[in-house]
Amino acid sequence: MLNRYARAAITKLFTPLAKLLLRLGVSPDVVTIVGTLGVCFGALAFYPRGSFFWGTVVITLFIFSDTLDGNMARMSGRSSVWGAYLDSTLDRVADAAIFGALVLWYAGDGDDLVMAGLALGCLILGMVVSYSKARAEGLGMTANVGIAERSERLVAVLVTTGLVGIPWLHLPTAVLGVVLALLAIASLITVLQRMLTVRNQALGGAGELPK
Repeated sequence: MLNRYARAAITKLFTPLAKLLLRLGVSPDVVTIVGTLGVCFGALAFYPRGSFFWGTVVITLFIFSDTLDGNMARMSGRSSVWGAYLDSTLDRVADAAIFGALVLWYAGDGDDLVMAGLALGCLILGMVVSYSKARAEGLGMTANVGIAERSERLVAVLVTTGLVGIPWLHLPTAVLGVVLALLAIASLITVLQRMLTVRNQALGGAGELPK
């Protein structure tokens, strides 16, 4: 849903910045790498210390590099298989840093193993969601289905984590727990949806094993 309705608006918003960076000679790959490093820093430097609000602020400043680099690649005519591969791979690194940082906090000073388990579940299932699609494409099939795409998962966890981190708001940790639980369930459903989609294609004779 977010990919369908928000990406066009976000791309338009960042177009002037994309043009400026291209004029300065910055490549889309550099934006991809810097954006990932920024997300990882925001997550791993703040979340494990319980600083959810400022961690979310830093992550948000860099998370849109995923849209910016793609916009730059299209505008400069540099779209390539390598760029797509780099972007997809580093997206997994950023996602792991966010959920992994929550695991570190709740398994440590946060002292809440249930929350740590929920965050870990989101981390693992999120990786499987991505892998199930990539593996399908590697076998010559498609798995473009599911209710928990990356954009939805990130918006849900970042907004909730940031709000929980605002002291005067007094939003209970249980709210984040509910969101993490729902994300884990939605990710599991997405994995099952993709498995069924690939199974139907395989039984229909689509795809082939790599040689």
